[in-house]
Formats: sequence, C-alpha cells, structure tokens
Amino acid sequence: MPPKKRSAPSAPKKARQSKLAKAHDISATEENEIKEVFQLFATSATDFPNEKEGVISREDVRKALVALGLAPADSRELHDILAAVDPTTTGYVLYEPFVAVAAAKLRSRDEDAMVAEVDTAYQLFTRNTDGPITLGHLRRIARELKEDGLGDDLLRDMILEANGGAGIEAGVSLEQFHDVMTRAGVF
Repeated sequence: MPPKKRSAPSAPKKARQSKLAKAHDISATEENEIKEVFQLFATSATDFPNEKEGVISREDVRKALVALGLAPADSRELHDILAAVDPTTTGYVLYEPFVAVAAAKLRSRDEDAMVAEVDTAYQLFTRNTDGPITLGHLRRIARELKEDGLGDDLLRDMILEANGGAGIEAGVSLEQFHDVMTRAGVF
C-alpha cells in the first residue's frame, strides 16, 4: 500500500483581537506583547482581588514602558502617564489603563516613524536641498529608475496633481508630498 500524501502545512492562525485591543486600535500581537511585559512586573495586591492580570506598582510603569521600547521622553511625560494610569494614586496600575497608555504610545511611535520616512523620501527627491520637488528632480529620479517612458507631460501632471494645480514652477512642498504619500497609501 502506497504511503498517504500529507497535506501542505496550513498557515499559522492569526490571533484574534480582543475587545480591549479593538478599543485601543492595536493588533492582537501588540496586545500580547504588552500583556507579556505587564505580567513580568505584575503582582497581586489585596486591594485588587478581581484583577486577573494582576497589577503593577507605579514605580514599575516606566520600566515596563522601556521594556516595550516606549520609554517616556522625559519626567514630565512620565508624570502625565502616571496621572492617567493611576488617577487616584493608589500606587498600583491596572492592566486596562496600562494597555491604553501603551497603545497610545505605540500609535504615536508609528506616526513619528512614518513622518520620518516621508521626510527621508522627500530628501531623496530634492537631494537634501531646501525647496520643493521640481520637474528637474522628477526627471532625475525617472532617469535613475530607468523609467524612460515617463515623458515631461506626465511628470508635469504629477506635480500639478500633488500641488493642487498651483503650477509647475511651484513644485511640490514637503507638506504636499506628505499629503500625496498619505492619499496613495504608501505611508
């Protein structure tokens, strides 16, 4: 009797988002990462017997955020975070408020990274010069990418589309470039 054929291994199942992850617009993976770090610092406090995830002390909030790569920028930000996660100054932080703060920091980190990436792309177009992206810049990029089929008419149309019809001479400012990248879904 011939051996049975094995089916191809299925792709790993994607973790489902919890209500908490959905509420804070984070993925299940991001929530799991936050939960793992929270649990590293978690203790059980007699004042919070119903907290199945445990609680962390106010002193450990900064350490937990650093472990997530979300360190507060300065002592003022840490103070604001502590006020948000422990408004009644019990000395302990519950899981849900910690997730809320970590999720907000994750989103702001993502936005900052996107802005930096768009800025870098803009500088590639302009060769680190001040001023807008010009027709000359687009011609150079087209040449470097060996896109010989892109005529000046198309490049002009690209500039006009990006700058809202302000004219070829106006070029494309950094702000307009950000808008174009966002609309195109590139960043």
